[in-house]
Amino acid sequence: MNTPTRLLLGILALCSAATAAPPNIVMIISDDQGWTDYGFMGHPQVKTPRLDQFAAQSVLFPRGYVPSSLCCPSLAAMLTGQYPHVNQITSNDPPLPPGAKGKAMAKAPEFHDGRAIMSRHMQEAATLPRLLAPLGYVSLQTGKWWQGHYSTGGFTHGMSAGDESKGGRHGDAGLTIGRKTMQPIYDFVAEAKTAHKPFFLWYAPMLPHDPHDAPDRFYAKYKDVAPNEQTARYWANIEWFDETCGQLLDHLQQQGVADNTIIVYVSDNGWIPGAQVNRFDPRSKQSQYDGGLRSPIMVRWPAQAKPRRSEALATSLDFLPTLLAAAGAPVPAGLPGVNLLDEAAINARHRLFGECFTHNAVDLARPAASLRWRWTIDATGDPAGPVWKLIVPAPQNEPNAVVELFDLRADPTEQKNLAATEPARVATMRAQLDGWWKRE
Repeated sequence: MNTPTRLLLGILALCSAATAAPPNIVMIISDDQGWTDYGFMGHPQVKTPRLDQFAAQSVLFPRGYVPSSLCCPSLAAMLTGQYPHVNQITSNDPPLPPGAKGKAMAKAPEFHDGRAIMSRHMQEAATLPRLLAPLGYVSLQTGKWWQGHYSTGGFTHGMSAGDESKGGRHGDAGLTIGRKTMQPIYDFVAEAKTAHKPFFLWYAPMLPHDPHDAPDRFYAKYKDVAPNEQTARYWANIEWFDETCGQLLDHLQQQGVADNTIIVYVSDNGWIPGAQVNRFDPRSKQSQYDGGLRSPIMVRWPAQAKPRRSEALATSLDFLPTLLAAAGAPVPAGLPGVNLLDEAAINARHRLFGECFTHNAVDLARPAASLRWRWTIDATGDPAGPVWKLIVPAPQNEPNAVVELFDLRADPTEQKNLAATEPARVATMRAQLDGWWKRE
């Protein structure tokens, strides 16, 4: 091939890349699901055929994490790409009004004002839909949503109006997605296609979150194999969620947009069934342990990303830079996450940091006042060697807790605290943790 021909082909390739349609973007977020509770993660009973298929088509990070083990701050961190203490959304709810309980608490003026402050933090943040809008993206919020009206997150379309009289605390009408209907998603995709607009879809159904009331056709599969009723009903909700993911994925395929759609997946926090129906084990949701913090993370983009399994550490904070890069949008400086499709960047990172806070904020102006634990994971050694996790309690909220150190590879359920036998490692990792906290 002569030089002029080569130059012409190069110019044509550049023009083609410049005029290629930006990818559609979908975030699938399960709600309260343990990191082991998938077929592709090796669970012997739980059936997740559609997510198993999705995993086989994705870049899969089985050692993924969310920075905080509670719904609202976890979701806010995904959308902003920032740790909870940076975006200032640390908790599910504002401080408790003095003496108020139950419904009276939610009706108290102080509680309402506190929720407005939390929503304002989201409204002021550089969220993913806001950053995508200049590129022509339209965006739809469905499912869990804690920050009032969907527009506070920068969405152009949405289901949640923030009506506190109708369940506006965490999603109101949006909570029907998946459980009752998928139609708002189908309508949105059709509208975006008609307008020739790239779209961003936030699919965060309240599944497998309690109430664990999946249709009997799911429960019947597990009632005789699960150790108890509450576990059977939780497993049934997982398969129900899996079915809705299949409905979403099938619709994208039927509409001819699947190949140029990048889809990411994570659970907002973990869940281990507790001793009672619809209750969780204390080492899962809201805890400092992997039962609350760990989740598989997946990225599927048929047009660009070859499926593979990566043992590198990943975090939901990586979603924002990954998706902005895929869309060709500028990535804000200083974000803690990296592009999950940049293999060199992922493999170069060997540490993660995170934090857990009180369910109700202590002081909305001081995130540190609500802190319960900080944690860090270090996988800098032999790829087949220890993966160390250090947990440091905050004395103002956990005065009786102790520093904990675990080798997650040898002890994935964090049963053996090695802090007393590894003082030098504790000191080194704590210095790293303190350095991260001060920088942030």
